[in-house]
Amino acid sequence: MTSIAFFNNKGGVGKTSLAYHLAWMFSDLGYKTLAVDWDPQSNLTSMFLPEERLEEIWPPGPHPQAIFGAIEQVFRGIGDVVLPHIEILGPQLALIPGDLALSRFEDKLSEAWPRCQNKDEQSFRQLTALYRAARLGAEQFRADLTLIDVGPNLGAINRSALLAADFVVVPLAPDLFSLQGLRNLGPQLFDWRSTWSELRTKSPAPDLALPSGSMQPLGYAILQHAMRDSKPVKAHERWMNRIPAEYSTHVLRSDVPITVSPAEDANCLAALKNYRSLMPLAMEARKPMFLLKPADGAIGAHTYAVRECFEDFKLLAKRITDSAGITPPLS
Repeated sequence: MTSIAFFNNKGGVGKTSLAYHLAWMFSDLGYKTLAVDWDPQSNLTSMFLPEERLEEIWPPGPHPQAIFGAIEQVFRGIGDVVLPHIEILGPQLALIPGDLALSRFEDKLSEAWPRCQNKDEQSFRQLTALYRAARLGAEQFRADLTLIDVGPNLGAINRSALLAADFVVVPLAPDLFSLQGLRNLGPQLFDWRSTWSELRTKSPAPDLALPSGSMQPLGYAILQHAMRDSKPVKAHERWMNRIPAEYSTHVLRSDVPITVSPAEDANCLAALKNYRSLMPLAMEARKPMFLLKPADGAIGAHTYAVRECFEDFKLLAKRITDSAGITPPLS
């Protein structure tokens, strides 16, 4: 099982939408895919599930069917993780629902990080709770891929979540704020990776499953850029052309200058245009844009856009699996 996180320090770039669409695409391509929502805002869960189901998952009181229910005993210091509830969305697709209550775990995770230096077992159990819950869920569902959605910040929850990721895909918008996000994200990933490499050797519990914390940058995807005559408009192209150098310098920590465009950059997984007319239809139908049908309102010019969207996401999924060395599913 391979785990891939979608992460950017900058919000509003389409990170959750990317994770949502790729979860559907990977499942459509035959991969058993488990989507994991570790953003306390739980937007990925809201995209997958109707409001009626959300009310059942998030009732007043405890939330045993959301991620916090799986780690609550660790949070309270009275036990360990339990098998999380897995929401089955299809034969090849499932979700571990998010929970706004997860934000309550932030302070404990902040305190646990330095305490691991002192070989404190409870701190190790707290830091690895999300990883171990997702691992239990992936084993139960027999997942080939786990896709992790997290919030747009560099806080303790995201640090703990990203420890569970084998790879990290960075979604970007063609703007100055995404470039600044790369400058923040790259050094932080390196620091978390190197510090965890040291900390995990100090665990006093040999039977405790620990994540590798590899968090290897897999590449970036540029989202929501506007097109004119099959080319990005100049306002977006200006920022897009600066992304390869920023990514290479700050995320890959390369000191070799590069001047290529995203189209020529091996680290660019995709440059997806803004499918403006499809997204409202997809939200109404509660399905990915590339699975819209005429019954959903995808008629006329929308039909071509749906096919184009499918091919774009299929190509992106293939680039991700190729870059990560993921074996195609058995037919």
